[in-house]
Amino acid sequence: MKAAHCAYISLGSNTDDAEQQLDRALAALAALPDVLVAACSPRYRTEPQGYKEQPWFVNQVAVVQCGARWQAGTLLQAMLALESRMGRTRSADPALRFGPRCIDLDLLLFDEQHSTEQGCLLPHPRMAQRAFVLIPLRDIAPERIVADGKTAAQLLAALEYRQEGENIWQV
Repeated sequence: MKAAHCAYISLGSNTDDAEQQLDRALAALAALPDVLVAACSPRYRTEPQGYKEQPWFVNQVAVVQCGARWQAGTLLQAMLALESRMGRTRSADPALRFGPRCIDLDLLLFDEQHSTEQGCLLPHPRMAQRAFVLIPLRDIAPERIVADGKTAAQLLAALEYRQEGENIWQV
């Protein structure tokens, strides 16, 4: 496959089998036509944000190389379909927006594209505020400009968080 596009995808789960959920999601992404999972960050255990009464999450970031047929919107739609096939349901309750989930896939970056298209905002609008995204992103793309002309490490410097090994807490 000749890569035409490079995407960064955040993966997360907080089920009892979170590691296996991430493995299944990565395999499903790799099974998409003209898609190659080129690299994956280490996995981190992350304290829940917002809705605290739930298990910790396992998070990581993957670099995905895509063929010319893919655009940001079509990749995002494939990711949402994959979440649905894996059993993800989205609660109508706003209090549970950040509640438990079997799988969560977020399109963080797609090439150098910027998009304000509803449903496909790029770069991901909350990525610069999330240590559980920036730490694994820093691991696999330390020099990559992420948002506002800054790298993940530069954005992390502005956040209140604590990392101990594979565990991440954020205020």
